[in-house]
Order: sequence, then C-alpha cells, then structure tokens
Amino acid sequence: MDEQTMQAVYLTGHGGNEVVTVGERPRPRRAPGEVLVRLRAATLNRVDLYMRDSGAGITHRLPQIMGIDGAGEVEEVDVGEPLLRAGQRVLVHPGISCGRCEFCARGEGVLCGSVSYLGEHRDGTLAQFVSLPARNVFPMPEGFSFEEAAALSVNHLTAWRMLFSKAQLKPWETVLIFGIGGGVSLAALQLVKWAGARAIVTSRDDAKLERALALGADHAVNGAKQDVAKAVLALTGGRGVDVVIENIGAAVWGSALRSVVRGGRIVTCGATSGDQPPADLRRVFIRQLQIFGSTLGDLHEMDALLKACAGGGIRPVIDSTFEMADIHAGLDRLESGRQFGKVGVRVG
Repeated sequence: MDEQTMQAVYLTGHGGNEVVTVGERPRPRRAPGEVLVRLRAATLNRVDLYMRDSGAGITHRLPQIMGIDGAGEVEEVDVGEPLLRAGQRVLVHPGISCGRCEFCARGEGVLCGSVSYLGEHRDGTLAQFVSLPARNVFPMPEGFSFEEAAALSVNHLTAWRMLFSKAQLKPWETVLIFGIGGGVSLAALQLVKWAGARAIVTSRDDAKLERALALGADHAVNGAKQDVAKAVLALTGGRGVDVVIENIGAAVWGSALRSVVRGGRIVTCGATSGDQPPADLRRVFIRQLQIFGSTLGDLHEMDALLKACAGGGIRPVIDSTFEMADIHAGLDRLESGRQFGKVGVRVG
C-alpha cells in the first residue's frame, strides 16, 4: 500500500457477507474547503446491512466503501481554517448538503434534495481516510473514545432531533421508547434522562430491560410477555405517555398509537419490521395525535448535542468492538439483534 491507496471495507455487490471485502481502495484527495480525516473508529448501523443486502432506492455505485459515522484525527486542512487543526481529534457528520437550496438556507440541510450520505450515496467511514467539507467535521468531546465519539453522529444525533426538535420534549413529560438495546433507542433513553423526563422502555429480552433500568429507565415492559399499551396505561394512571420514540414500524405501531395521551406525539425514524402498518386514522384525528417522521439531524443540532455531551451525563454504550479484518463478525453481531449498544469497528 502506498500514499495513493488505503485499507477499507467495501461492497462489491449485494447479498450477504460474501459481497463485503476488506482491501485496498484509492485514498481520497482533499479538495479546497475540505478536511481529510484519518479515521480511527466507526460504528455499524442498520443502514450498513441495508446497503449490503440491496441498497434499493439509494443511488450508489459499486464498489463502494461502507460506513456512516466515524471519528479520528485531522490529517490535512486548509491554511487559515479557524476551527480545525492538524492532529485534532474529530468526529464527522455524515450528511453532505448543497448549502444553497431553500432548505439549507433555513438551516435544514437534512432536508436538502441533493444531500448525500457517507456510506450510502458516497464512500463512507470504514476506511483509513475520508475527506468532506469542513462544516461536517466537529471536535470530539473530551474523554470520549473514538468509538464513543463515532456513535454520536448517527444514533445520538437522530435521537436528539426526534426528542428536542420534533417532539419538543419537556422535563415533566413521559416518553415511551420501543426496542431498547438498539443504538437510537439507547441514545433516546440517555437524552430523556439528561433532560429530566421520565422514560418507559420496551424489549422482548429481560436482560436488556434490566440493563436499561440500570441506566436510568423508570419502567420496563417486556413486549413478549405483556400487552405494551395496557402496561403503559397502567404505569401512567390510564393517561398514556406524552411522547413515543420508535424505529421498529409495523410490529409496534398499534401499541404506539394506543399508548400515547390525547394530543401526544409519536416520532418515528425507522421501519425494521415493515413500513405499512394499519394507519388507524380515526384514532389519530379523534385523539388529535401528532406524528413526526425524522432522519438524522442538522449541523446545528450536532453542535447542540456536543455541547450537551461536554456537560456530562451523555455517553454512548458500546456493545463490542471489532477490527476491520473481522467486519463480517461485526455485521453478524448487529444483524443478530443481540447487541446492547453500538457495534464498533477499529479502522486506524
């Protein structure tokens, strides 16, 4: 390997782990206004499995480097860059927007019609280097490992937007979080408790529920043994929760609608169990429910999240960490659903 190449995890096709390869890829060339980051760690996300399996509906070319989030050190930066310097420990925001459309102009780059995501539309972070606009590179919180910092820019950022930008969570409210153990759900639990609100979590795994309680969850409901909506109503004196956070979709949608108080808010960012649940529109309009879709978060939301992390009380849970050469085992761990927290990958 020379200065023109680097080690990376990349897709050669679609299918199973047989299309995921570790080997040499061209090293990115930094353009003016960009930062070349020497990556040290990334974490795996459900979209990595989706891109491996089919990537349907996401414009991309093969071979493509995998990985959405990442953290490392600034390798190269423009002379005169005011906020970043060579050798600085940083994490990346994976959404590169145009910066000029109506959405970008009002600070909603995540809605940009031409936004491209690392690991989806363009080469990602499971590589030794990545180059991206300086606005997408942020200093790491002090004391965080590279794996912990990498985890912030997808799961915690997604949960931050769901809770604070979409649901406008208040400290006196109660939040129901489905599927505790996954990255977004665990991030949501941490942020709910950081905000001083009450959290009810669900899982079909008692061990995950016990760990969630140890992390501060106020109540836990086993969806395999209990009717979630009935349990939630019992825990809230028949009232229901103010906010529901979910990324599971069809399997829990009915429970979500029945668990929320009149006028309450449901925020969804995924549909791992299916994206066509019964709408139950009568319940939606009679109870005047608010339903929000949400994906990732904007640069200003990342800034707010990192400032909150600097104050303490927010730290991603790392389930396990794999070397890049063991990426197949890492993907298997994520796909199994047995993880509690993030699956990290060392890439430096």
